[in-house]
Amino acid sequence: MNVLTVNVHMGFNLLNRRFILPELREAIREVSADMVFLQEVLGAHARYAKRHMNWPQGPQYEFLADTLWTQFAYGQNAAYPDGHHGNALLSKFPILSQQNRDVSVHGHEQRGLLHCTVQLPGTTHPLHTICVHLGLREGHRQRQLGLLCEVIDNEIPGDAPLIVAGDFNDWRTRGHVLMTQCGMHEAFEQAHGRLARTFPARWPLLPVDRIYLRNARAHAPRVLSTHPWSHLSDHVPLFAGIEL
Repeated sequence: MNVLTVNVHMGFNLLNRRFILPELREAIREVSADMVFLQEVLGAHARYAKRHMNWPQGPQYEFLADTLWTQFAYGQNAAYPDGHHGNALLSKFPILSQQNRDVSVHGHEQRGLLHCTVQLPGTTHPLHTICVHLGLREGHRQRQLGLLCEVIDNEIPGDAPLIVAGDFNDWRTRGHVLMTQCGMHEAFEQAHGRLARTFPARWPLLPVDRIYLRNARAHAPRVLSTHPWSHLSDHVPLFAGIEL
């Protein structure tokens, strides 16, 4: 199966000057992903809906799912007077369960982990997925990664396939050490010997987005950094084939 992860920046381009969600949907459709991990996707925003004529009638994740991904899950991370945003998973396979975990540090940006189980054809054990968006401060990320590792160690069977993907904001790669210590390997590091650079979208320099695996391996992982992806968000996506 193919997996894509992307921070959609609430449907706006790098400098928030243009609403590009319809273009983003077409780009996502083109890559033939079976599962899509989304961060910073809007569930609702009343002010933006009035300002932009092509704003979708429903949540952004439903608009992006369209008719290709019949299954989707959403975890609200941040709420404000005009609406809310969070993480989402789009899937062509049945989503059996979902749980959103608030890992926010009190008084700072709101963050979450969206944990889903997915039934793949021809398999007896469900696939576990966790869509991640971590904080901007090093100390916050360390705490959030500690909670993530507790979930992995205590709630996911050791023989179950697991994908943890999303925006880790871990440009110094200190959190990467913690992820390897809790039994995960990163798709791009295993394939290419280094983590993928995904931010900022026009000139990707920082390795903030990741695809971690356990009881699975990646095939031909790549960064989608060329047109049109370079102007569809402030991050560029990661794409990989996954074998269980």
